[in-house]
Amino acid sequence: MKKTPGPDGVLASPGRRSLLKAGLAAGGLVATGGFSRASEVNPDNLPPNVADWSRYLGAGVDAAPYGMPSEHEAHVVRRSVEWLTASRESSVNFTPLHELDGIITPNGLCFERHHSGVADMNPTDFRLMINGLVETPLVFTLEDLKRFPRENRIYFLECAANSGMEWRGAQLNGCQFTHGMVHCVMYTGVPLKYLLEEAGVKTNARWVMPEGGDSAGMNRSIPLEKALDDCMVAFKMNGEALRPEQGYPARLVVPGWEGNMWVKWLRRIEVGDEPWHAREETSKYTDLLENGKARRFTWVMDTKSVITNPSPQAPLLHSRGQTVLSGLAWSGNGRITRVDVTTDGGRNWHQARIDGPSLPKALHRFYYEFDWDGSPLLLQSRAYDDAGYVQPTKNELRAARGTNSIYHNNGIQTWEVKADGSVENVEIS
Repeated sequence: MKKTPGPDGVLASPGRRSLLKAGLAAGGLVATGGFSRASEVNPDNLPPNVADWSRYLGAGVDAAPYGMPSEHEAHVVRRSVEWLTASRESSVNFTPLHELDGIITPNGLCFERHHSGVADMNPTDFRLMINGLVETPLVFTLEDLKRFPRENRIYFLECAANSGMEWRGAQLNGCQFTHGMVHCVMYTGVPLKYLLEEAGVKTNARWVMPEGGDSAGMNRSIPLEKALDDCMVAFKMNGEALRPEQGYPARLVVPGWEGNMWVKWLRRIEVGDEPWHAREETSKYTDLLENGKARRFTWVMDTKSVITNPSPQAPLLHSRGQTVLSGLAWSGNGRITRVDVTTDGGRNWHQARIDGPSLPKALHRFYYEFDWDGSPLLLQSRAYDDAGYVQPTKNELRAARGTNSIYHNNGIQTWEVKADGSVENVEIS
């Protein structure tokens, strides 16, 4: 809830009553696109008047057969950075993390990463083939998959290149662009182990290779142990069919591991006795170190967090007083057990409040409420997971791995909040 300062410029203590009074006093301020624009307020619609929308009938139940957000939320969309890639077909856009709350990402806002554009697949033509080191090669239709026992699981999906531009310093001025290659949804599908058991995996099998039906033929090597543990073939997300850009009609889910392995438009899974060393695990998605050698098979997305509000696209709109800091934390190793935040660049740390579901390999929402005195701030968050891993600083990562990589940057992010409430992406030493 926004508040405006009183005559002396100081806000009252943040009790329920004072918050309510301050909220009523703020009737002349509305947020549009993340910024205050008092000129758009119509005083005739404010209490105690009867507002326009209360004077006439609204749209009927079939006006929007598939529900859409309010027109006043039209700015809440995925966005891309055109100069990042040479084409739109092999590119990425970003989830507007600063506009969301909770841990579930709406289907229409989940970031996209494609290597050859969105495959337009008719579900009646969908087939999933399992071949290689199996007793009985099989081909499944979509309806076949739906006859297996299904599960519902909430997981985050993060691109290995998320925050990749920040390896060499503060680059992109927006949480959506620095950290927006991540989302979290509930997947519905079939555990991959059921399909492999149906085909009969041979005793010398050690790896599987999922392959996508897009024109890039996306494929990756995955250890059989992981495939039999928690991987699933999903055909729904957040209760409805996958969106085309998310792999409709079926995709692979590889919990906690880098998004490039979550093959979309899934068409084939080959079982083998060694990794395939495909393009996306040799020339790409390896971590080039300072000495010229590359780390390979760096699958797990380690513990990470980011403050989403305030952030460059979500400045503070009040001058001082009660302030709610919000952010996200996640770990490919398991659950987030704690998040600390600092408002002074790391001199003092405070434990944030994790609210909502706390699930393994899913996003966690944290909050920290404090009284802002109007002075500049240096905001950071630091997450811990139940495997004992602590989110590192960017300098700690660089000391270990150099600055050649663009993958697996889970370093602590810094936002500078200025006295006027605007926010910048910065680094501090």
